[in-house]
Amino acid sequence: MHLDRESCYRALLTRDARFDGIFFVAVRTTGIYCRPICPARTPKLAHITFVPSAAAAQAAGFRPCLRCRPETSPDLAAWHGTAATVSRAMSLIASGALNDASVDDLAGRLGIGERQLRRLFAQHIGASPNAVAQTRRVLFAKQLITDTTLPMAQVALAAGFGSLRRFNDTFRRLYGRPPRSMRRVQGAGASASAITLTLPFKPPYDWPGIIGFLAARAIRGVESVRADCYARSIRLDGAQGTIALRMAERQNALLATIRFPVVTALPAIVARIRRMFDLGADPAVIGAQLAEDPVMAPLVAARPGLRVPGAWDGFELAVRGILGQQITVSAATALAAKLVDLCGSALPVAHDPALAMVTHTFPSPEDVARLDEPGLALGMPRARAAAITGLAKIAAADRGLFEPGRGLDVAIRRLRALPGIGEWTAHYIAMRALREPDAFPTADVGLMRAMATADGRPTPAELLAHAEAWRPWRAYAALYLWASDPAAPRRSSSPSERNHATAPRMRPLADRHDSPGL
Repeated sequence: MHLDRESCYRALLTRDARFDGIFFVAVRTTGIYCRPICPARTPKLAHITFVPSAAAAQAAGFRPCLRCRPETSPDLAAWHGTAATVSRAMSLIASGALNDASVDDLAGRLGIGERQLRRLFAQHIGASPNAVAQTRRVLFAKQLITDTTLPMAQVALAAGFGSLRRFNDTFRRLYGRPPRSMRRVQGAGASASAITLTLPFKPPYDWPGIIGFLAARAIRGVESVRADCYARSIRLDGAQGTIALRMAERQNALLATIRFPVVTALPAIVARIRRMFDLGADPAVIGAQLAEDPVMAPLVAARPGLRVPGAWDGFELAVRGILGQQITVSAATALAAKLVDLCGSALPVAHDPALAMVTHTFPSPEDVARLDEPGLALGMPRARAAAITGLAKIAAADRGLFEPGRGLDVAIRRLRALPGIGEWTAHYIAMRALREPDAFPTADVGLMRAMATADGRPTPAELLAHAEAWRPWRAYAALYLWASDPAAPRRSSSPSERNHATAPRMRPLADRHDSPGL
């Protein structure tokens, strides 16, 4: 990618936080690379190379700065929203896709050839996929060393290093010192089941909006939402634990407290949290494009830092979608809680007050697939119950069914083929679980109502045509419109499926009440 040297240098001189995570500053005279907000004395332009990613800097032989700590930089890049395949590949790498697999395997998951994937990474990232994966391992390990008391052997495993020796060798080669010398937090050692990490984001961040959205849909026993904290149970590969998220004081970051018995799952857990809370979004870039539309401009100005709330698990969200057909949010949430009572797994008693109400994990596909007549137990139509058990059987047989990374068109086709999933729900799942920024439920009644003029509401075709100017951020446009909807009805009336077509409203926690949507 092209980085204008003069513009980047001006941003560096002013320590402009808007560019943090967009590019990195590699200083040839010191061999160190920094964030553009680094407090160190600014080098001369002649001694600087600007690179698009930390991986590009490390691939070129530069080592991370210990003052500005590149591992705490927002996970942004100038290619976000333009190089969709690279974005999906980066998401999979963040989840550990290259820890035990090859670049060819990664390319296959993306539906392209290995050479094409390497070419795209060279163009947009400035480094190979393996270099990106290695940089992520090193920077994640550095964060664990600095911010936790995990033993070094567990840090090495958590970051994806195959052995402690390889971990030590990598740090000595890159930093010129052993990893233990970088430890800031002193203690007797911590368990991987209880660590707190700082997860940065690009400000502003609409915390009341996202917490209100999640609060209105919190499943009893699985989630607990307060104004200052979101907590829930999690399950990965048969193991279960909890996460709790809070805003960090005086930092542009969330504090994630993770309790999980399998230390090697930490990168995947962090990647899911980042997707769930949309921490990789750049609100300035998204808002600037959407604000070019006179209809969207006042909505963008009214909700700075708006994000698209994600979901921890695609299967859970899809089940919620089917449960919520033709009923209110509160009724759908109550049905989901009954399903948890019926076949969810109990958690040990928690000592953290934030987790006092988190008692069970959401049922796995296998758990739900074993149910004979969920309709009798949950009090819903048998056809809907059959759709849920059918979905569960498919999800149990295909563990990658709700995996991000296939692209919007492929994702919608796959979702539409599932029992009980129509067009609206498919786009809703793509928005929240698959993190497709251009997903857009065109026939949504709430969107059409929010776009109404003195001449009436637009038709779905007219709305779709208008939304072309919002690409590739139509999912964010939908959230802005939903947040502006003054009077969403309590029941849905989608013309395309018997499903929730009326939009979920973004309300702060203190103002929540029943609203349609999933």
